[in-house]
Amino acid sequence: MSAACSSSCGVRVETFGCRLNLVESETLRRAALAAGRDNLIVVNTCAVTNEATRQARQAIRRLAREHPGAEIVVAGCAAELEPARFSAMPEVACVLGNAAKSDPAAFAPAPPAARSVMETAGPLDAPAEAVEDHTRAFLAIQTGCDHRCTFCVIPFARGPSRSAPLEAIVASARRLSQRGFREIVLTGVDLTSWEGEGGARLGALVRAILRGAPELERLRLSSLDCVEADEELVEAFAQEERLAPHLHLSLQAGDDLILKRMKRRHSRAQAVEFCDRVRAARPDVAFGADLIAGFPTETEAMFEGTLALVEDCGLSYLHAFPFSSRSGAPAARMPQLAPQLVKARAARLREAGAKALARHHAGKIGTRVRALAERGGFLRAADFTLLRAPGARPGEMAQVLALKDEGRAIAGELVG
Repeated sequence: MSAACSSSCGVRVETFGCRLNLVESETLRRAALAAGRDNLIVVNTCAVTNEATRQARQAIRRLAREHPGAEIVVAGCAAELEPARFSAMPEVACVLGNAAKSDPAAFAPAPPAARSVMETAGPLDAPAEAVEDHTRAFLAIQTGCDHRCTFCVIPFARGPSRSAPLEAIVASARRLSQRGFREIVLTGVDLTSWEGEGGARLGALVRAILRGAPELERLRLSSLDCVEADEELVEAFAQEERLAPHLHLSLQAGDDLILKRMKRRHSRAQAVEFCDRVRAARPDVAFGADLIAGFPTETEAMFEGTLALVEDCGLSYLHAFPFSSRSGAPAARMPQLAPQLVKARAARLREAGAKALARHHAGKIGTRVRALAERGGFLRAADFTLLRAPGARPGEMAQVLALKDEGRAIAGELVG
């Protein structure tokens, strides 16, 4: 798990896990400041694997040593699932689950009684907003999950699916674009489960944002579920040039029996068909995907089906994970593969991902690419291609002549 830290006005937040956690950490910081807190460290935890929880506990001990006078509050998914474990740590002053962590009252000297996130119901009041390195803005428009994948405990950490209202999301997007942000990223636990009034789906929301924020140059979607994507969303890719031609898909496997044992909602054929359909609508689209190697009971033939999915779906970006057993997840009770086999399959999957990225980069060499400048001389194209061309100011759009594949990024030079 990666960790990121921010500090301001005596409230520091250390974040583990997903992009949604990073967005919510800014909400946490604001809530603590609104409660008048000072000299406070909030550890926003992740629970996707046992290792993520271990890393959070390790970080808490380190922070206590480095800041002996600070009060440490533990929040987030691991805190929701294992409150007693964190409360027992002598370094921890307070534990906040996901139901309470964004409420300023929870940071008061006498916080209200805790409640389970599983008891949470009704829509979100508004999307959570955060900014990354002064370059792009993030809107967390949904949280929670109504599905029960066998490798995952996040539904029990996040509660049922809840969506922010369409009007509030559009207002946030308009405000952020008017502040000068060229790109906004929509994120959530299960983004394609977002639902607005009258049954509006993600495609309708995308169109409403682009209408309501005409200054916005680029709208990007984070990870989504292919089988839940609505037809209007596919049409939006064909018709809305400002919708970034990049989709990161939660595929997980390329074998139907493994997908069934994972309790995923799509088949292999549906994943391939979805990619073909979006590519027909938007030929310049680039796909990324999460794929798990070494799921319990996976045979070599089953794994070969996942490897082949890289080609069959035309993937360019892979997040390849070795299966990691999570306490409390049904998959932890299934027959496990030998750790060295899981590690070897994950390495083969990452190798396939490196080759796919190299092919994607090869198609860019010699072309001019419009990209959003980040820090450190890097820029990100609409299709998520990473370029390195020092000289552009973070937050600006620039034209880059792509010259050489450097593996992770393409080296280039700024052009007029």
